[in-house]
Amino acid sequence: MASQDDSPARNTGLPLIDFELPKWLVERAVRSCRMFNTALDFIFYDVPTLRAALAALDAPMRAQGEKAPSRIIDFDALSDPEGSLLLIDATTAPYVHQYRSVEKFLTSPYQETRDVDIATITGVGSSALGSAALAWDISVALKKQVLAIVPGYGVADVVLQGLGGWFAFGLHDFLSSKTLIQTGLATTAPETACIGRELAASTPQEPTARSGAPIFRYGSGSSDVLHALLEHRVTPFRLLVGHSKGALQINNAIRSLPAERTEGLNVVTLGCPIGENIPGVKYHQYLGLFDALGQLNAWGNLPEYWPPTWHSTNPALPPAMAAGSLTSESLHGRAERHLASASGKA
Repeated sequence: MASQDDSPARNTGLPLIDFELPKWLVERAVRSCRMFNTALDFIFYDVPTLRAALAALDAPMRAQGEKAPSRIIDFDALSDPEGSLLLIDATTAPYVHQYRSVEKFLTSPYQETRDVDIATITGVGSSALGSAALAWDISVALKKQVLAIVPGYGVADVVLQGLGGWFAFGLHDFLSSKTLIQTGLATTAPETACIGRELAASTPQEPTARSGAPIFRYGSGSSDVLHALLEHRVTPFRLLVGHSKGALQINNAIRSLPAERTEGLNVVTLGCPIGENIPGVKYHQYLGLFDALGQLNAWGNLPEYWPPTWHSTNPALPPAMAAGSLTSESLHGRAERHLASASGKA
């Protein structure tokens, strides 16, 4: 991504740059909105368990001279509008690796970056806290490492959320509103458009506007990141887990992939069913009986399972979805056995 000093827009002297607001002002506003969504992470994800686990692991890691895992939940991380990749392994030190660049992750010399075959995406505007909490839950359940895609959060997200992105994300996804907003920003205010988009801009061959600002190919930055990982990794992913709008972002990411990159892929959706329209993909979709938000955004897509839960995956706020247990059941076929058993009794 071009820096402020060598941006193509500055070299061409495009008059539309006059629409730019001071970057420091915009970034502060975006950080404030990000903090609001971080507060919502406490409702929708198992943040208490994550915080307790990381606090218990901090002391031994500090004694070894390693970075404490809890660094991902400090104030700067919670308000940071930029996205990242968190490689989380609840069973093996150092428990959390953070990557700010997709390309660096893809070219990393570390074996764990090549071995991980599970990726997760959380809902609207989730910070590192919510993303890590969902991935930690699944890592504990499966005893495997999980790659959490932390969604970047820019002005396009602020506008979308202001238009009701939390309560009508199915509609906004259908209309590709975020893509239109991001493209408009990239044209008229490129420096503003770059805020929160560093991770998406680090994907191989990420398209940019004439101004040099990133634009979306698959509906959102998270979808672009996941698509790049699915397309370019030597080791294919075996499992993708999406909660809330994260499920829609997974659907957008896998639509245009070659068949060999999706063959045998498992997709688990929690709280937002998607269309089962990709050959070779096995879907496991859960929508709570009391999940009004998820049902509002189902758009005619029906899940295989209706657990007696609401939209949250935080067990402190029952009846919550047990993200780790449901994912484990999906992979090991227990959900199908339970369904068959229930049908037999009926």
